[in-house]
Amino acid sequence: MREIDLKTPVDLVIANAGISAGTGGGGESAQQVRRIFSTNIDGVMNSIQPLIPAMATRKRGQIAIISSLAGIRALPSSPAYSASKACVRYYGDALRGWLAKNNVNVSVVCPGYVRTPMTDVNDFPMPFIMSAEKAAAIIAKGLERGKPRIAFPLALYIPLWLLSCLPVCITDPFFARLPAKPSVPSQDK
Repeated sequence: MREIDLKTPVDLVIANAGISAGTGGGGESAQQVRRIFSTNIDGVMNSIQPLIPAMATRKRGQIAIISSLAGIRALPSSPAYSASKACVRYYGDALRGWLAKNNVNVSVVCPGYVRTPMTDVNDFPMPFIMSAEKAAAIIAKGLERGKPRIAFPLALYIPLWLLSCLPVCITDPFFARLPAKPSVPSQDK
């Protein structure tokens, strides 16, 4: 990334790294959790870290970190995915405050269900699922406006945010009734 930035300064980087595996097969193995964390957290860091010093020096730039609504309120059907997306959400929120003095804008994107190969394996209802094209249009519009948080659909974001404010003794029984995400065959050897 640094080499690319030296030739043509990068104005916008979108860090979109994400895999999931689910618990439908009986839980998440340690290897599965490590693979999800490595992809979803390290993938974001590897995308943005090389560019932060150059953007800060130039006093301009925009960073978009793709999180998820699963990073707003953890889902028991995908613990590692939820945790990794919460991690990058918090990291992006902290970076925004830190880089503001350098005129580098940081947006954290928290989409709901988007029709992709990752959601194609789900055999449960996915409320408000949308096409990748519609999600991309929402993200592009939010980035144009420099929105710090781009969370959608609002009909799913607002209830999840409100539920995240309640004590877990109230919300855990509700979330425990949600269907399990199908396990994806392990790529671990």
